[in-house]
Amino acid sequence: MRRWIEPCCLLSIALALLSGCVSTPRKPIPSGPPTVRYEKVTWSQVEGWNLDQPQEAWSAFLQSCKARGSRPEWRNVCAAATTQPATDAVSVRRFFEMQFAPYRIVQAEGRSSTDSGIVTGYYEPLLHGSRKSIPPFTTPLYAPPPDMLAIELGDLYPELKGKRVRGRLEGRKVVPYYSRAELEGNPALQGREIVWVEDPIAAFFLEVQGSGRVQLNDGTTVRLAYADQNGQPYRSIGRYLVDRGEMTLEQASAQSIRLWIQAHPQRLREVLNANPSVVFFREEPLSDPSVGPQGALGVPLTAGRSIAVDPQFVPLGAPVFLATTQPSSDIALQRLVMAQDTGGAIRGIVRADLFWGFGAAAGDSAGRMRQQGRMWILWPRDAVLRLPAPTGKP
Repeated sequence: MRRWIEPCCLLSIALALLSGCVSTPRKPIPSGPPTVRYEKVTWSQVEGWNLDQPQEAWSAFLQSCKARGSRPEWRNVCAAATTQPATDAVSVRRFFEMQFAPYRIVQAEGRSSTDSGIVTGYYEPLLHGSRKSIPPFTTPLYAPPPDMLAIELGDLYPELKGKRVRGRLEGRKVVPYYSRAELEGNPALQGREIVWVEDPIAAFFLEVQGSGRVQLNDGTTVRLAYADQNGQPYRSIGRYLVDRGEMTLEQASAQSIRLWIQAHPQRLREVLNANPSVVFFREEPLSDPSVGPQGALGVPLTAGRSIAVDPQFVPLGAPVFLATTQPSSDIALQRLVMAQDTGGAIRGIVRADLFWGFGAAAGDSAGRMRQQGRMWILWPRDAVLRLPAPTGKP
């Protein structure tokens, strides 16, 4: 659904091979970069396992099986799921306990380690728009431009398998694709408009979410899904405002950012251009409004039961037990979820982004969600849990 592709990776003349993603420190760091550790535990060590209603995640689990069920490690458990009655918490919990083993996700760095990380939220917003640029619908949302190149570095250098960059031709040279500021009024986007919406702030946040619905002025509603990204690094505009003393880190929610921009309309372009990343969309039919948008796994997301993860550390499709708290609260939120999506801002070992669903209420929860949390991967008992291979996919 959301989804920036290796946002810090750009080309230079000699393909500068991930100069933004893989930086060389000036001095050696004795402890080395953080590494992931999967610690096999008992079910009693999974915080909140017996308190959840796991049958509410069953349909999301079956969606993961659609995408992963043919793989050797998933074949047996997904086959068993087809004969499993999933009407109550007890039977579903017993199924997972029989078929899976829980592994605590730990980030290790030097001699220290932690199993706690950040859990944020996202949702599918509703915007109002038009097929034509007529007031108040004057902010365009674009399909990918035809001059943007997608280069799979693994095709050139096998050791870079899974790494992808975006660029454009300048004479005979491949250079980074245009930033957000450079794309304003750029002819590369002429004719690529899908719809025009009335709210430039909502349009920006739609890029952050990666997918959303647009209710057109003719009464129809369409879904816009992530199609591509300009290859520029994602920068948080909340962090931009914090760094300039406009708000504190604790205040930097989506709601607070919107209110600040509304109070300082003359600085709208400055703030939005602080994030050089631009997301492009494709239009999809909205045949069933109750079905969520498609995530990076290729299956619809389930409200409250799908998460976006960093696929370097959490295999897409895997069940995950998440122990965190409700948005802006100390009330426990402990539930079985499925790793079905990724995101350019979702980077790290103990890191999750919880999908809250569609609409304003979901947006309110997602916008306030920045909590500490712990994660356990549930992995088929007869399979070995290894680091996922890089995919290079959004």
